Amino acid sequence: MSEASTISRDDVAHLARLARIAMTDAELDHLAEQLGVILGAVARVQEVAAGDIPPTSHAVPLTNVFRPDEPAPTLGAEAALASAPAAEDGRFRVPQILGGEE
Repeated sequence: MSEASTISRDDVAHLARLARIAMTDAELDHLAEQLGVILGAVARVQEVAAGDIPPTSHAVPLTNVFRPDEPAPTLGAEAALASAPAAEDGRFRVPQILGGEE
């Protein structure tokens, strides 16, 4: 390929052959222009990137907004079932949604 911010029609044709993509002359011209714009934008970004700035995953620092994970007393089975509409054998009773096994 030629210069960093430009790509020729021949470069696009070569890449299309490597990728086994059939392209018309108009498509080659159009894609060469679009890829030239993309490569120009990448070149501008590379000019801005400074070596003294460490890579980051986020632009601003993140803080954990969740409470600490600490063990606490849980609701017992009797208390949970006390407000259930129906209970049976220490479990919630719900309407059957599938056919019974035969």
